[in-house]
Amino acid sequence: MPSEAGPNDAREGRLPDVRPRTAPVRFEAEIHPVVALALVAVGAGVLTWFAAGRSKRLGPPPHGGRQVRTEGERRYRERGTEVTASAAQRLNHASSMLAASVLFDSGLEHYRGQFFNRAMYTPIIASTVTLASSLHGAGDTDPGRSHVRHAVQAMAGVTGLVGFGFHAWNVGKREGGYSWQNLFYGAPIGAPMALTLAGILGVAAERVRDADPDAPELAGWPAGRTLAVATAGMLVGTTLEAGLLHFRGAFQNPAMFVPVTLPPLAAAILAGAAVAEPGRTHGAAKAGMWAVSAMGVLGVGFHAYGVQRMMGGWGNWRQNMIDGPPLPAPPSFSGLALGGLAALELLEHRRR
Repeated sequence: MPSEAGPNDAREGRLPDVRPRTAPVRFEAEIHPVVALALVAVGAGVLTWFAAGRSKRLGPPPHGGRQVRTEGERRYRERGTEVTASAAQRLNHASSMLAASVLFDSGLEHYRGQFFNRAMYTPIIASTVTLASSLHGAGDTDPGRSHVRHAVQAMAGVTGLVGFGFHAWNVGKREGGYSWQNLFYGAPIGAPMALTLAGILGVAAERVRDADPDAPELAGWPAGRTLAVATAGMLVGTTLEAGLLHFRGAFQNPAMFVPVTLPPLAAAILAGAAVAEPGRTHGAAKAGMWAVSAMGVLGVGFHAYGVQRMMGGWGNWRQNMIDGPPLPAPPSFSGLALGGLAALELLEHRRR
C-alpha cells in the first residue's frame, strides 16, 4: 500500500501518492421544500375535508322551527329551505374558485420569490384548506352549519388581511415608497385580499345554510341584500387590482379593457337589485353576473395567449409561466360572480 509523501520524498526520487480519494457515499433522500410544502398542504386539506363532515350542529335550528299554520306557509318554507341550501352551495362554489385562484397564483408568485420569507408558505396551506372546506360545503345540502368549515373560512379571511399587510409593507419599504414603479413591480398589494374574499363568502355560506328559510339574515340584515352589496364591492375592488396590472401592460390588447369595464357595470346593476322591491326578478343583474363569470374563464385563455407571445412561448414555459400574465388570476372574477348569483337567488325569494 503506498505510503504518505514525506518531506524527503522529492530528494529520494519518490513521488507522492496523488491518487484521488473517494468520499464515502451517503444514501440520503433529499426532498425539495416545495414538494414537502405540497404534501403538507394536501394533508391539511384532507384532514379538513373529513373533519368538516363531523362538525355539524345537532339539535333544532336557531330560528326555533316556527310552526307552519297554512298550506301556503308550508310550501313557502319548503321553497325557502331549497333556496337557502342552493344559495349556500353556490357561495361555497364561489369560495372554492377564489381559493383555487389564490392557491395557484400565490404558489407561482412565491416560487418566483424563492420563498425568501417563511411567511410566504402560509397562503398556500391556508388556501388549500379553504378549498377543501368549500368543496365539502358545496356538496352539503343539509341545514345547519359546520363548525369546522366556519372556523376554516374565518381563518382564511384573517390570513388574507395579514397577507395584505405584508404586501403593503413590502411595497412601502422599497426605495421610493408607494410609487407607481413599486406598485407595478413590488408584491401585488391587492392579491392577498382574494383569500379574504374567499373566507367571507365561505362564512356567508355557513350562515345562510343555518338561517331561517322564511327570512334569512346575515349580521342582522336581509341576507340577499347584504350579499348583493358586499359582492358588488368585491367586484369593484378586484377590478382595481386588475386595472393596476393591465395599466402596467399599457392595455396593449383591447381585450384588456374588458376586466376594468364589465365588472363595475355588473356591480352597479347588482347593487341596484339590492335596493329594489322584494320578490322581483332580476334578469339584467343575472345576465351581468353570468357575463362576468364567462369573462373570468375566457381570461385564462387570453393570459395563456400572453404567455405564448413571450420569448420562447410555451416552449419556455418554466420561465414564461412565472413572468407572464398570471393564468390563475382571472377566475377570481368568476368566483365573485357566483356569489352575486347566490345573492340574487335570495333576493328573488324574499317577501319583505
